[in-house]
Amino acid sequence: MAWRTRIAAGVALTVAAAGAVVVLANGEPQRRLVAHFTRVVGVHEGSDLRVLGVKIGEVTAVVPEGRTVRVEMRYAREYDIPAGAQAIIVPPSVVSDRYVQLTPAYSSGPTLADRADLPISRTAAPMEIDEIYQALDEFNKALGPEGANKDGALSDLLATGRANLEGNGQNLHETLAGLSQALDTLADGRQDLFGTVGNLQKFTTALAQSDAQVRSFNQQLAGVSEQLAAEGDELTAALRSLSTALADVTTFLKQNRTELVSNVDALADITGVLVRQQQAVINILDVAPLALSNLNLAYNPRSGTLDTRDNVMGPYDPASFVCSLMVDLLPAGKVSDKCFALAQTLNAKKLPMTDQLRKLLKLPAGAPSRSTVPTPEASPAPAGSDVAPDLTLGGILRGGR
Repeated sequence: MAWRTRIAAGVALTVAAAGAVVVLANGEPQRRLVAHFTRVVGVHEGSDLRVLGVKIGEVTAVVPEGRTVRVEMRYAREYDIPAGAQAIIVPPSVVSDRYVQLTPAYSSGPTLADRADLPISRTAAPMEIDEIYQALDEFNKALGPEGANKDGALSDLLATGRANLEGNGQNLHETLAGLSQALDTLADGRQDLFGTVGNLQKFTTALAQSDAQVRSFNQQLAGVSEQLAAEGDELTAALRSLSTALADVTTFLKQNRTELVSNVDALADITGVLVRQQQAVINILDVAPLALSNLNLAYNPRSGTLDTRDNVMGPYDPASFVCSLMVDLLPAGKVSDKCFALAQTLNAKKLPMTDQLRKLLKLPAGAPSRSTVPTPEASPAPAGSDVAPDLTLGGILRGGR
């Protein structure tokens, strides 16, 4: 029994060692792939599976399935295939074996899953030589006596082409050369050409977005054109008259150039004087309207005289006038008590008082009475005051209120 146990243990160790050797030799399990083709001429079990012409695996089975063929393949797990890859049968030559190629090569993104199944829409097979011959034969029949040349149309086309091209080889060569140069020029200036096309597209888009305004502009322009066309005779006459007038003005300027220069110089002197005497002019314009108004009111048409009424002291009585002089000339302690009494009486009765009498009672100076026409010495009213603006010509020239 002991020797049997030893033999069984040795066999188990041998099998385990062999399995380990197989795993180490083959590495990781390979990936599987299935693809369906319409035909697989020249592809058989053991054919190469490649990417960019480099072998990564092989075909393991080719199984017909009705009108399609199922091709099973395997490839090393170390190779990544893009998820949207296609399987194409590549014929290196007419007679040699063919191989299956996966395209495109992987660069980034998701990879093809293990045991993926590619339908016919993602596979392609090359045309066979007999199919090419058959297509050429059908093409020849279509052009032959039973086809396009049944009534001699193809023969006539060839004869006409020969007649037109005969002797024009050099011209045709120059035409093709010129066309090539034109295409080269367009290719060199494609950036400018594309920029121009892009700008035209933006311009047309702006016109489309402003369609209503463009139509309105066109209608108005048409109306103006119709009006000018209807008044063509009047416009022509006006232009002729303007031409004659301009000719007369030109002649006048040439004949009176010296006098015009002298007048302009004199006008410059006058304007300079007016600028320097601006304040005096303002004073005159302020006072002159009032003076003329007073003169008009003072004139007595019955007697032909100027009637005036003097009011030297204004609204104040003689006592107020005398007390005001005393306040201006004497210290406060030497002013008569009667002046104090007068000031108190006038203040109590709210009668007009001079600033000097207000000073005796330690009252603020009274606000100056408003004049119908402001004097030049009056300071402009502050912004926001209720003083009426000075609308006289002098006030307008002075720019104040």
